[in-house]
Amino acid sequence: MHGLINRAIQCYVRDTHGDAAWARVACLSGVGVDGFEAMLTYDDAMTEGVLAASVTVLNRPRDMILEDLGTFLVSNHSSDALRRLLRFGGVTFKDFLQTLEDTQGRGQLALPNLDLPLLDLYEITPSLYTLQCRFPLAGAGHVVVGLLRAMADDYGALALLDHDGDSLEGEMVLIQLLEVAYAQGRRFELAARGD
Repeated sequence: MHGLINRAIQCYVRDTHGDAAWARVACLSGVGVDGFEAMLTYDDAMTEGVLAASVTVLNRPRDMILEDLGTFLVSNHSSDALRRLLRFGGVTFKDFLQTLEDTQGRGQLALPNLDLPLLDLYEITPSLYTLQCRFPLAGAGHVVVGLLRAMADDYGALALLDHDGDSLEGEMVLIQLLEVAYAQGRRFELAARGD
């Protein structure tokens, strides 16, 4: 598993539950307290160990932790680069949904060895979609649900999102777009500000 993914889990635990929680997760999983180096690759078993330790330490279900991780990835100011990369997907949330299949390729333009979920979007009606998510990490669809919830808020859209189970082809996410312009979205400019 790419170090960026492991580092994201580490930052989520540390930033939302505190240094002590991360220290306990690190100890339980056999990872050093310093955690993961973002540009290295780690064995998938290490990622699974960190997630299992997180479930124990945080006393929360794995699916909930993964969904919160997805939300954290977009809404946390330290991961603004990911938000910017995702916002290049379109002017509206509906435009963004239409470009989800390109996410893996866009990510690999920045980091060629970054393995991201393979996403396939199926439009059932103009406001109802299913998203197929394929990734070696079990529960990655829950991360996608959290990420999509945060992006809907970011765009100001009203959407119902639900993990719709697993199939042989991957995890399924159900997306019901109720209103494209429900509220004012977060400010987004094409060029990054040099504050």
